[in-house]
Amino acid sequence: MNKYLDNLKKGVDLRESALGLKEEIRKTHSGKTLAKELAGDFSVFTELLKHEDPKVRKNVALVMGELGEESLKPVLWEAYQREEILYIRADYLKALSQYDCTPYLEAIKARMEELDRIAVTPEEEKHVYCEQTALKTVLVKTEKIRKHTFTAWHERLEVILLVNREHREATAEQLYQPEKVRLLAGGVRFVTDNLERVQPIRTYTEMLFPIPGLELLEGSPQNMAEQLAHSQMLPFLKKCHKEDQPFYFRLEVRAQMAPEQKVDLVKKLARALEKESDRQLLNAPGGYEIELRLVGNREGRFIPLLKLFTIKDRRFSYRVESLPVSIAPVNAALIMYLVKDYLREGARVLDPFCGVGTMLIERRQVATPSALYGVDIMEEAVRKARKNSSLAHVRSDYIHRNFVDFTHEKPFDEIVTNLPAASRLRNVESVAALYDRFLEYIPRVARSGATIVAYTPDYGILKHSLEEHGRYYIKKTFCINEREGSFVVVFRLK
Repeated sequence: MNKYLDNLKKGVDLRESALGLKEEIRKTHSGKTLAKELAGDFSVFTELLKHEDPKVRKNVALVMGELGEESLKPVLWEAYQREEILYIRADYLKALSQYDCTPYLEAIKARMEELDRIAVTPEEEKHVYCEQTALKTVLVKTEKIRKHTFTAWHERLEVILLVNREHREATAEQLYQPEKVRLLAGGVRFVTDNLERVQPIRTYTEMLFPIPGLELLEGSPQNMAEQLAHSQMLPFLKKCHKEDQPFYFRLEVRAQMAPEQKVDLVKKLARALEKESDRQLLNAPGGYEIELRLVGNREGRFIPLLKLFTIKDRRFSYRVESLPVSIAPVNAALIMYLVKDYLREGARVLDPFCGVGTMLIERRQVATPSALYGVDIMEEAVRKARKNSSLAHVRSDYIHRNFVDFTHEKPFDEIVTNLPAASRLRNVESVAALYDRFLEYIPRVARSGATIVAYTPDYGILKHSLEEHGRYYIKKTFCINEREGSFVVVFRLK
């Protein structure tokens, strides 16, 4: 870092040294340390902001942002205002975003409006977009935008819940007006006037809202922006929230498109939508509360949907700890809902492959057990399971041990578990051997007639092991993901 700084002072290798100093500061987080060492003399940087090489100016500005010295803020602002090279104006703003830019707030808003009006060439368009994005970043940080409050809990709303494709009915039957539900390929669509009763359902992955009166989007990004801006999207958002202020959004495109096509569509549509909505909708790289999701169909058109982050999803807030092999909480919740008729109140429940405790926690949601025990060979998993269970207010005992070494003086009534997969154990032979040991182990810890709920991505292996052992009979099998081959098997010990 000292070498780069000396070069800048001597005027040697300015472009490489400015870039090197910027990257070194970011890598080591040493901006404030350097500022102290310079003891208020930043003339080497302020002079280079006037250098003829735009890349020198750009990287020096970014260095000044990392220093965090208030005296440099007006210098950066003046340099930004006089900068004529479009492609580096955004970098001055990135530097300024490290400071409180309240004195420049009105000028920032005026510049955003100016950029909407100016005519640009196709080559200039991306640089203008970058400057607009950087201006919004500064604006968001400076204004400390108040969050919108969702208030439409008892308004009449059309809702789409995304769910497991194999078990759409499991969610549909939990709605209090199931006859008004329409099943989609990967979800359920319905109308409700009581969202408070819908939100706690644990078997959906996402809650989305169709835009009233707008089923499909088509045409150029400008055409689609006009369709959105003149639709009921803004009235719907305003109806659902009490604050009268712009909505910060992000665009998500899910369609069969090349990555570069998606990026181009998102940039052009976001910019056009801001203009067409008179900036009541603002695209934000961070701090957004609304996701506008465009789902492509076979005809090349898009279904527009809204995801509202103003609706806080706290269903699985206990799951702060996880492992790469951990089951998704919504999958564990679906499994327990599917097998609920085989679970009973007051049961003593064991999970011999408990991981971070998700299966046991979700088992507790369905019927209150008298005891929950989790065993795992990984100490890290047990530690995380204890934390998750504490946050879920579920009383469980977790033991760090290989399951075959764990026994208890009282037999268990139920065993619920997410069995290790062949992919995790590297080969089919090892998972078959593990499943055999698991089935041999159950009679040592469970009473006769005990219920076992086993989730496995290797159903064929488990089914073969069950048939070989002969001490079990299968009560029910549920396919969770046909493509992945994952199933839940409910069986009993004779």
